[in-house]
Amino acid sequence: MDVARINSFIKMADRLTQLQDTVNQQAEHFCNAIGVIQQTSYPSKFANFDRTGSQTPTSNQPQEDYAQLFAQLIARCAKDIDTLIESLPNEDSSIELQNSSLKRLEIENQETALQLEVVVQKGELLLEKIQSALENIAQAQLDMQTTHKSSFH
Repeated sequence: MDVARINSFIKMADRLTQLQDTVNQQAEHFCNAIGVIQQTSYPSKFANFDRTGSQTPTSNQPQEDYAQLFAQLIARCAKDIDTLIESLPNEDSSIELQNSSLKRLEIENQETALQLEVVVQKGELLLEKIQSALENIAQAQLDMQTTHKSSFH
């Protein structure tokens, strides 16, 4: 695998991670918005239903424009999600990239196989030379031993 292809996978994985994080952030915005709505809303009256007991206490805290705040957060997050989705490669180019990468890898594989064959041939020749040298050394040792034994007898 070449470095550019690895970097491409890393960048895509980073974008997918960013997309996942942004979707999670959007979910948090929705949950927080619902929580604030529950905290700040007033109970509704239903016809033909008389509620007795404790009433929801009124808050003395100043009311901020939560609707506007969460609308901005949710809209900004939605734009970020769209941008991240657009930055991902589309299906057609992915298939084309895969095919071209496979062809390039096949060519590299064939070239490497040829190089391996050359190295193996050189290795076999070197092995034959080493074996021949070892045979010569062994024969020379035998000759020396026989010469040495015959000179003492």
